[in-house]
Amino acid sequence: MEYLITGQEMALEDKLQVLTDAAKYDVACTSSGVERKGNGKSIGNCVAAGICHSFSGDGRCIALLKILLTNECIYDCKYCRNRNSNDIPRATFTPEEICTLTMEFYRRNYIEGLFLSSGIIRNPTFTMELIWRTIWLLRNKYRFNGYVHVKAIPGAAPEVIERAGYLADRMSVNLELPTAEGLRTLAPNKHRKSILTPMRQIQDGIRMNRNDLVLYRNAPKFVAGGQSTQMIIGATPESDYQIINVAEGLYRKFGLKRVFYSAFVNVTEDKALPALPGGPPLLREHRLYQADWLLRFYGFRAEELLDERRPFFNVMLDPKEDWAVRHLEYFPVEINRAPLEQLLRIPGVGVKSAGRIVAARRSGNLTFQDLKKIGVVLKRALYFITCGGRMMYPVKLEEDYLVRQLTDSAERVKFGSDGMSYRQLSLFDDGEFTRPVSPAEQRQAALGQL
Repeated sequence: MEYLITGQEMALEDKLQVLTDAAKYDVACTSSGVERKGNGKSIGNCVAAGICHSFSGDGRCIALLKILLTNECIYDCKYCRNRNSNDIPRATFTPEEICTLTMEFYRRNYIEGLFLSSGIIRNPTFTMELIWRTIWLLRNKYRFNGYVHVKAIPGAAPEVIERAGYLADRMSVNLELPTAEGLRTLAPNKHRKSILTPMRQIQDGIRMNRNDLVLYRNAPKFVAGGQSTQMIIGATPESDYQIINVAEGLYRKFGLKRVFYSAFVNVTEDKALPALPGGPPLLREHRLYQADWLLRFYGFRAEELLDERRPFFNVMLDPKEDWAVRHLEYFPVEINRAPLEQLLRIPGVGVKSAGRIVAARRSGNLTFQDLKKIGVVLKRALYFITCGGRMMYPVKLEEDYLVRQLTDSAERVKFGSDGMSYRQLSLFDDGEFTRPVSPAEQRQAALGQL
């Protein structure tokens, strides 16, 4: 195939500026899930905890070169800055240019991997061929052994997607919008079936590759890091209940590693797009990520978190707190006896801390101080747990009271960094006292006679 790319009069630095800026709205980018040591022949490696050896303050990987192959596009999606009707600077990398940038950035220790997406130039298959050619050159000509995440282009020929899958560590197919109705409204050139088809192909390829690896140890790996997708939130009127059900279906039916949620940012003018007087729905995006975590790691189902009568998440409480205050029949939970599945449903108890509780209580009963050392967030958990049959403080298991405690900083018990109360203990503070301290005892204590 002859790769004829137009617009090559632009300098490489100018292209880089245009195409890195164009890629910033694609959030379906993660670097975990692949472990590959250096082999002594190629450049780079991959570690399962994330290809980078440094992370930003909020935990995001910061060492991927994230660019578009091109911001040219034959489609006119109304929410996209790169839509073909927009008058913006356009640029297209050649495969060699992307390889040069990746290797030069890598040698300078700026990056340790590549995230490559693209607009649609000419047609989906042509674009996917360019992506495949790029990573083929990286792996074979430049001997790059680091992390590579690429987009599978909906509508591209299956054989091209398959070839790319044997070179990439992770692939993603953007769902774009949660429902087919949303696609018809804002992305009339895209269809749900054309998006789900490569998603199913990648899933089947991963499954068959696992069998091949069992039979043949040296068989090439296919998308070893799994696949992910992205949904834009707030551009169309779907409820949180619809969105979280779509995500649950994708995890169950397509075996996805991650579903990413991108709060809609209005970067282009169109009457079909919603007005955002309060800016992008970032809090809603945050609640969806929290709920997604509950689906993936905590054993929750979408129907437990929301329903048709209550289709949106509470903006004041995180989804687990909201579920807990609406299901007080399950609480309080006795820390020293509850099974793991029940511990995972306690606000303030995470997956790691729940596992530590199960392991630690084999040696004896746990106290609230023990829970703090284990990593339990007591300022949330104390309303829902007992240790040895006793609560940390007297708490009313009533929904209104608990909501006030969890949301109102004026009423909430104040806690220090150790998770315990700030209240200063007096000389005579003892929870075991059954009667008030007498004046005579106070005088004796002051003179050191007690």
